[in-house]
Amino acid sequence: MGDEAKPTPPSKPSRRRRGLGCLAAIGVLAIALWVTYGGGEHEAPGEVTEVETPEVEVDARTSARDLTDSETEILFGDMHVHTTFSADAFMLSLPLMGGEGAHPPADACDFARYCSGLDFFALTDHAEALTPEHWRESVESIRRCNAVAGDPEDPDMVAFVGFEWSQVGRVPEEHYGHKNVIFRDLADDEVPTRPIGAAGVVANAMRLPANGWWVPLVPIMEFPDRNRYLDLATFFRENRALEACPRGVDVHDLSPDCREVALTPAELFEKLDQWGFPALVIPHGTTWGFYTPPGYTWDKQNTDAQDDPERQRLIEVYSGHGNSEEYRPWRAVTIEGESQSCPEPSEGYEPCCHRAGEIIRGRCDDPQSAECERRVQAARDNYLVGRVAGHLSLPDVEAEEWGDCGQCTDCFNPSFNFRPAGSAQYVLARGGFEDGPEARHHVLGFIASSDNHTARPGTGYKEMNRYYYTESRGPRTREWRERVWPPRPPVEPESRALDPEWLMEQAPFRIVELERQASFFLTGGLVAVHSTGRARGAIWDALQRRQTYGTSGDRILLWFDLVDEAGEHPMGSEVPFGGTPTFRVRAAGSFEQREGCPDHVVDALGPERLENVCRNECWYPSDHRRRITRIEVVRIRPQVSEGEDLEALIEDTWRTYPCEGSGDVCTVEITDPEFTESGRDALYYVRAIQEPTMAVNAGNLRCEGGTCQPCWGDFRNPMSEDCLSENEERAWSSPIWLRFDAALVPPPPEEEPAADLEATDP
Repeated sequence: MGDEAKPTPPSKPSRRRRGLGCLAAIGVLAIALWVTYGGGEHEAPGEVTEVETPEVEVDARTSARDLTDSETEILFGDMHVHTTFSADAFMLSLPLMGGEGAHPPADACDFARYCSGLDFFALTDHAEALTPEHWRESVESIRRCNAVAGDPEDPDMVAFVGFEWSQVGRVPEEHYGHKNVIFRDLADDEVPTRPIGAAGVVANAMRLPANGWWVPLVPIMEFPDRNRYLDLATFFRENRALEACPRGVDVHDLSPDCREVALTPAELFEKLDQWGFPALVIPHGTTWGFYTPPGYTWDKQNTDAQDDPERQRLIEVYSGHGNSEEYRPWRAVTIEGESQSCPEPSEGYEPCCHRAGEIIRGRCDDPQSAECERRVQAARDNYLVGRVAGHLSLPDVEAEEWGDCGQCTDCFNPSFNFRPAGSAQYVLARGGFEDGPEARHHVLGFIASSDNHTARPGTGYKEMNRYYYTESRGPRTREWRERVWPPRPPVEPESRALDPEWLMEQAPFRIVELERQASFFLTGGLVAVHSTGRARGAIWDALQRRQTYGTSGDRILLWFDLVDEAGEHPMGSEVPFGGTPTFRVRAAGSFEQREGCPDHVVDALGPERLENVCRNECWYPSDHRRRITRIEVVRIRPQVSEGEDLEALIEDTWRTYPCEGSGDVCTVEITDPEFTESGRDALYYVRAIQEPTMAVNAGNLRCEGGTCQPCWGDFRNPMSEDCLSENEERAWSSPIWLRFDAALVPPPPEEEPAADLEATDP
């Protein structure tokens, strides 16, 4: 045994071999990390299809609208369009949201020209995450879009460039809302060097990715589609690399590549004054409670400092986010001084703070007890602390349990969590009393647009493709929903007290009501102009004159004029007047649509791009017009003293006229003998109402008998579900303002001498 050979111990690898092995492991890890996390690319502007629309097709549009002897022609457009240069649009494009991938500015041009067949549109990506590089690429893409249009004096389409100033305040005193800024011209010395964004809530949301443990793991969890997530990471890196422009410096003296912001409308107008370029500033979403704090009113913008009547000449009353036209007297919260309380329900409206209390009441063993009443009141108070995040005070409540609280149940296609003190009717009726003894009033024409976030201007031509033509988006699997929004906790007998400081730290998209909001996204509206021609300048001049109207998406034709001895004064006019005004309305319904796309579109785009951009459906009119059923007239008498009751001054509906007969054009004449008697200014506008048709999400939360069936944007509804409900599509004219002038009141007719009534002999 002693002589047996001992086993030879294994030799140790040499230091060199160990080093090579470590290097190989590091190399494999580096390759794995690069494959997983590398390769993110800059979001490019895309390539515009360079095929002009045939002249015969453009001429057909014009002739189809030539139903009167008007000296102008009606052109249709969309002045509110986002591409994946907008951070929220980029996030909606992700695979986990069922997104289609990139839809850059070139897609917007192609969609407007070929899919929706528009006469004009404007690009308005959110300025808060629109880098100077993306801004330059947007301008260049719009130039290329116009280069395809043919003769500049008679183009097939006109494309404008602009940006959205997306301001949100967490409290009413800080909130001004969103405005689109659109420029007339396109040369390097005719547009700003940088976009001008807002600061605060939206700015942070637009420039920072979502937070959570799962964010770094997304490329692994979504490995086959990882490149789209890596592109998003590049997008955010590019934004974070920008330095803030110094405040109080003239725009010409700032670096071309800093991030420029304006905190208030006054500062935005000041910067536009410094640039000096022709521009329109168009407020929109003025009633959207999705992000607008309860208690907000438009009032602080009705001042000389926060308004620019030369630029702010229009207001968007309707979009794919709902209707912002109508005023209602109820409010989501009662504010008295520095205190707030939950108002009682009124006819057709239940405040969500009240609903929170009733949910808790339903959990009490004895709903009539003092203890239950304490819990109910606490629930209402806790909801109010959260403002737009009030629903988080009851995190165990499913979206359906909120019913239709917060909603304008008798409005046409209302925006979500309606804020009536921002409505167009309120803005026009309310007087401003800060700048002097005389009431100050806005003079604003009406437009509508889409606010589309997939580079698709004018999506309302067909009521279909809800998941692609609207913003009804959410996680496509339950797993992703629970990653983005934690699972609901067990039901508790009381609501939770919300810490305002904690709310301030949360990502904005994690505290708003995205689930219920999905039921309020529509295919979007259109702006129409009465223009003297198709050229850029003619369209711009019509917008400046407020000779505009909005539609809920259908191409309804509408004329609204004041008729007097001097001739006709079209919609948007301001007229000194005395006597009895006479108005004439003419309206014609939109064409019914055929399925598919015209041959020239198929030939221009080819099958792959036709599917990717148009979803194989285009504006393709038949020769049959839908019927206009009635004309509604709204009269508003703007406040002359602060205490006047707005509900009495906003007369909606003042008059209704049924449309009778079988012709294409409904014609109505309207007089107002009360105008002179009132001795005050008045404005008038009309709605042309079309026969009912089916429309995407027109039923909103689809509540009936206390039960609601929301149209989900996530995995709970198939992507093919359009959630159609009956809808009366319509057009809103811009108002006509009559400025009362006593000197123009005609004298009363002279009395004829009395007849001689003395009796005579037979």
